[in-house]
Amino acid sequence: MSDQPDYSHIIKSLQEKYDSIDQDTDDHLLGLLYSKPITYWDYIKTDALLSLQTQRTTLPDEMVFIAYHQINELIFKMILWEISQVAEKEKLDVVFFESKIMRISRYFDMLTTSFNIMREGMEVEQYMKFRYTLTPASGFQSAQYRLIEFASTELINLIDYRFRKDIDRKTPYTHAFEHLYWQAAGKDHKTGKKSTLLKNFEARYKDEFLRFMERYNTKNLWTRYKELPKENQADKDLVKAMRHYDYTVNVTWVMAHYNAAKHYIDSGIGDGEATGGSDWKKYMHPKYQKRIFFPDLWTKEELDNWGTNL
Repeated sequence: MSDQPDYSHIIKSLQEKYDSIDQDTDDHLLGLLYSKPITYWDYIKTDALLSLQTQRTTLPDEMVFIAYHQINELIFKMILWEISQVAEKEKLDVVFFESKIMRISRYFDMLTTSFNIMREGMEVEQYMKFRYTLTPASGFQSAQYRLIEFASTELINLIDYRFRKDIDRKTPYTHAFEHLYWQAAGKDHKTGKKSTLLKNFEARYKDEFLRFMERYNTKNLWTRYKELPKENQADKDLVKAMRHYDYTVNVTWVMAHYNAAKHYIDSGIGDGEATGGSDWKKYMHPKYQKRIFFPDLWTKEELDNWGTNL
């Protein structure tokens, strides 16, 4: 009697797997025979990842700034990954929806608390020096964050509140794009003209944004929620999760970002201006723009006082 393990069931499963995609099982098994064992650093691409932090100055704390923002972008990618699963789910149910919303919320909870790393982790004098080498770049230009907004709610909720009465689902995306709430922040608050920051941003991402806006027009988180049966929309745990996500992104996280920026820009060192030239206080503070992803889940009093009780 042989004491060798019986791999026949695994081989059979592999054959079924490769037959289903018209592949030769022998070729794939030979590939395993000649392939190298995987290592952690190869799998994570550690060397490539750690080579991406390139300073523009000799100031040590610039490294904190660069690495921190790169980490943010990686987390934004994870958030978009979770949202896409809700968007593409054919038979969406409450349990799946809530689990994804809470995953996304935990990412933003982590982002919120992490601002202390940047706020307390850089010397004010160093930041106020190296920031001038960043002009006219700005965190405003995080394309992934804009995609998260488009994927979270209906487009009307991202339109500057001054123009909402004139925009509906029949409005061309190109017109709606020009009236998004952050367009005002991308304009020089002294001249009203589009800043270099915004021009550069649009040159790089506008076409992608327009395609993404159209793609998520009918499958953003808010629209998918409203597709659920009424009894599922009333699920207490789901509503709680949706509210938590909405408030975390549009109030808690925003205020953490605002306070970190205020710590440096209002330090008395420098000119008190944002690197991109925007009126950053009115752009960032939630009480002005009242960015709200899921408006029907809040009372009138909560909406009226959005971002004021801080």
